[in-house]
Amino acid sequence: MNTITKNILPLLVLFLVTSCGNDQASKNPMVGQQRAMPLPVIEVPTKTVTTYKDYPTRLEGVINSEVRAKISGYITDVLVDEGQKVRKGQTLFKIETQSMNQDAAAAKANVNAAQVEVDKLKPLVEKNIISAVQLETAKAKLQQAKSNYNSIASNIGYGTIKSPVDGYVGEIRLRKGSLVSPSTQIPLTTVSDISNVFAYFSMNESEYIDFIQNAKGDSKEDKIKNLSEVTLVLANGTEYSKKGKIETINSQVNMKTGTISFRALFDNANGILNSGNSGTIKVPTVFENVLVIPQSATFENQNSRFVYTVKKDSTDAMIASSRAISIKGKTDNLFIIDSGLEEGETVIVTGVGKLREGTPVQPQKTDFDSVTEPIKAEFQ
Repeated sequence: MNTITKNILPLLVLFLVTSCGNDQASKNPMVGQQRAMPLPVIEVPTKTVTTYKDYPTRLEGVINSEVRAKISGYITDVLVDEGQKVRKGQTLFKIETQSMNQDAAAAKANVNAAQVEVDKLKPLVEKNIISAVQLETAKAKLQQAKSNYNSIASNIGYGTIKSPVDGYVGEIRLRKGSLVSPSTQIPLTTVSDISNVFAYFSMNESEYIDFIQNAKGDSKEDKIKNLSEVTLVLANGTEYSKKGKIETINSQVNMKTGTISFRALFDNANGILNSGNSGTIKVPTVFENVLVIPQSATFENQNSRFVYTVKKDSTDAMIASSRAISIKGKTDNLFIIDSGLEEGETVIVTGVGKLREGTPVQPQKTDFDSVTEPIKAEFQ
């Protein structure tokens, strides 16, 4: 084989291989191109959505009345137990009053003696035998004796300590034999009316401004009346069976914490709630006719949030196109769109982590509710 033949032969082989490759590519256009990914998509809908914010809360009965001694003495009887339901006027404690009974007997004798003196002087004054001044003096002494007796009798009455309200007895801090007085710092007990309970919670200043501005009504009073009911989550994580109503919002900011306090009222006819309980208040915010998308349809990049929409490229092939969005609220599985999307636009809902700008896709239209099933209850 001569030199010319040796040089031409490799070129001929390369030409044949290239020609075969070109023929194969013309028969199969997908050869050398990225295969389009089949991915579920939705059309961005408009819905009315309720979101919730959580706030720690403490509960108190609508009335918490401290029971204290009004006289000094030893407790002789404790007639109720902790947690017992009592009625207004029911006797709770008795304090020793034996020495007062003796004082009362002496004071009663003084009243009787003063009354005798007045009765003796009246006819003498009428006959002008003595001056009327002597009678008035005797009457004054009688009044003083009666006042002294009434004071002692009242103190004896204070020895029987009664419940000031209907409610439940709290912790009994002092027992039989304890010495008590009006100056004793701790109360004997507390009687709480828990037929209804107050739930106290706070918002920071920024949250409060957003909250009150979005509430319906012209005045603060109107806004409070129009607020949606709130939910109480108990310490064990379960929701209380009855909804509560926000009744008051403090008009001053707590200078130490920078917060504003709220008070909600809950019906407690079943007696499950107690003063001192803790929990969480879930405050709803209703967004009407807003754009929503599943959270799974989004991804973050440099502190911004994006979605992939679907569009056609120059060859009419369907490709993924990233779009920046802003969020104004969220539920467990939804983002509420503030800007960046319009109703009806097509958005890829899963698999966004596999995509890049311009990735070929095969859109597979999916029902919106099927990808947001965990939060169906959030819709109104």
